[in-house]
Amino acid sequence: MKAQPSCPRCGRAVQPPGLWTSAWRCDAHGAVAPLQGVRAPGPAALDSLLSQAGVPVWIPWPLPTGWVVTGFAEVGDERSGALAVAVALSGPNPLGGVGEAVIVAEDPGIGLGARIAGLEGPDPGHGFDSGPPDAKVRFDGHEMALWNLDLGRDRAAYAGEALSHWLWLVFASADTGLLMCEVSSLRDLRDLRDGGVAQEPPFGAPSPFLSRVLVVEGEQD
Repeated sequence: MKAQPSCPRCGRAVQPPGLWTSAWRCDAHGAVAPLQGVRAPGPAALDSLLSQAGVPVWIPWPLPTGWVVTGFAEVGDERSGALAVAVALSGPNPLGGVGEAVIVAEDPGIGLGARIAGLEGPDPGHGFDSGPPDAKVRFDGHEMALWNLDLGRDRAAYAGEALSHWLWLVFASADTGLLMCEVSSLRDLRDLRDGGVAQEPPFGAPSPFLSRVLVVEGEQD
């Protein structure tokens, strides 16, 4: 796992703020919010993340049968809080074997969701929502539209807007995206932080997919 902050769009090391600037800087993308790496799944990691989260910490709820939370990642620092949050999940692939998914909530321009989806980013791209939505999910009585980005590769991705933030659901492998038919509603895990009566999600082993796209591939850039 990376200990040092990196660019959420490409994984390059970032320069910290200094005397002349308050921004973190990537050699390729200029001023960015820093990606803080991948957190292993568990109550302590979730508690730490929730204390910083300025965006929703989404999971499907109820979780599909056999699925568990398998990791977290966030973008931001002590001053900004988390401007983007990724939650990894793993469970049975509808067509057999193990599938993985990552749900991202982020402010516009961050680029974490696009990177996990394998896109140039930083956002879903012009015209992605020009047709009717391919899926809808509900939260707190509101319906949120999602569009299939038709990646045609080793993963599937849906994107839309929720509570003024980008919402991404990325599935690996691509046929795990069939699980989207079972995802009808989302839960914001900040309900645990806010003192409501809420059930903590189940945790599993760390996600290989999240570590691969944010750590291993970043080291190769």
